[in-house]
Amino acid sequence: MPMTMTEKILAAAAGEKEVHPGQLIMANLDMVLGNDITSPVAIKEFPKFGKKNVFDKDRIALVPDHFTPNKDIKAAEQCACVRAFAKSESIKNYFEVGQAGVEHALLPEQGLVTAGDVIIGADSHTCTYGAVGAFSTGVGSTDMAAGMAIGKAWFKVPQTILFRLHGSFRPYVTGKDLILHIIGMIGVDGALYEAMEFAGEGVSALSMDDRFTVSNMAVEAGAKNGIFPVDDKTLAYLKESGAKEPRIYQSDPDAVYDRIIDIDLGSIVPTVSYPHLPENTHPASDGAGIKIDQVVIGSCTNGRLSDLRAAASILKGRKVADGVRCIVIPATQKIWKEAMHEGLFDIFIDSGCVVSTPTCGPCLGGYMGILAKGERCVSTTNRNFVGRMGHTESEVYLASPYTAAASAVKGFIAAPEAL
Repeated sequence: MPMTMTEKILAAAAGEKEVHPGQLIMANLDMVLGNDITSPVAIKEFPKFGKKNVFDKDRIALVPDHFTPNKDIKAAEQCACVRAFAKSESIKNYFEVGQAGVEHALLPEQGLVTAGDVIIGADSHTCTYGAVGAFSTGVGSTDMAAGMAIGKAWFKVPQTILFRLHGSFRPYVTGKDLILHIIGMIGVDGALYEAMEFAGEGVSALSMDDRFTVSNMAVEAGAKNGIFPVDDKTLAYLKESGAKEPRIYQSDPDAVYDRIIDIDLGSIVPTVSYPHLPENTHPASDGAGIKIDQVVIGSCTNGRLSDLRAAASILKGRKVADGVRCIVIPATQKIWKEAMHEGLFDIFIDSGCVVSTPTCGPCLGGYMGILAKGERCVSTTNRNFVGRMGHTESEVYLASPYTAAASAVKGFIAAPEAL
């Protein structure tokens, strides 16, 4: 029976020769992930499984990144719970403040995920790791607890939508614009509990950071996972990060897909998602009348070094518009240090930005950039739901680092090529 990449990975993890969409399987896990919001719930549930210790202390990652450095007493208590559990269970991949970063940028950087892995995380954007050819998906905290206890998880094998990419991007267009374009096309439920597989000769035009961004936001179309084929760029990235030996799976030529959608990368323009759903997409060039109060450049979606370089290329020699706050958040300590040594911080600060330590903070309305009533923000994050970044009467507009930086300079939503 011909199978897709996702089906092959799940079949191998379940010890089956083949699986088919809709089939329920029990799969072995290569990594179980939690953060400072979701882990405490899982930790409290863990004793109910009757296990003395976690299934494998090397295959669990605990990353305090949402409210750290701690913003208040409740956040401190959450992190204390995670810290104590990590110590009692001798969790190897616990990342304390000073080593931590935004989880979905940190794990690939640290070589903790690789091609062919099956990964669950108690965070919906765990689908990010499909960029390296892994099956990764978000789960609830109880599922995380079960994963920590027995190293397995139940899955219903998803159907797959194939996105065939052709050509290459025009200037100032990135993976963020691609995934916003796709979500605008199919809707926030257009891939509900399906795998989004990206293939075609156009894949070679996407950097690894582009692929991380696209996979990260697959869940915003309702997808179970997003996944890319393993090519030379993938292998070079995995080698550089020190990841374990990849297990490479390729979709069969005659694999059955729910749908096949062709996309010309050259036709995509800088794109902005207006409130209050990621599917509400418009060309950035149409936003000149929308004044803004804040810009956030960072997150698990767009806080990598290439994202900071893109923003700096726009901000260099320019000033953030009066009345606009621009917050730049490198996703990990390594990225923070590299950006500093490259002189990107000088560019950001000279232009009027503030640079934060790594955190998820403003993305989920946690801290480091909360919006007041009536305020608008252009953000490189992944969600723009009502109240996502603060007051329920504030607005979030999703965009790429190029577009976010251009908007910071203009004081309204602006396409980068307009500067």
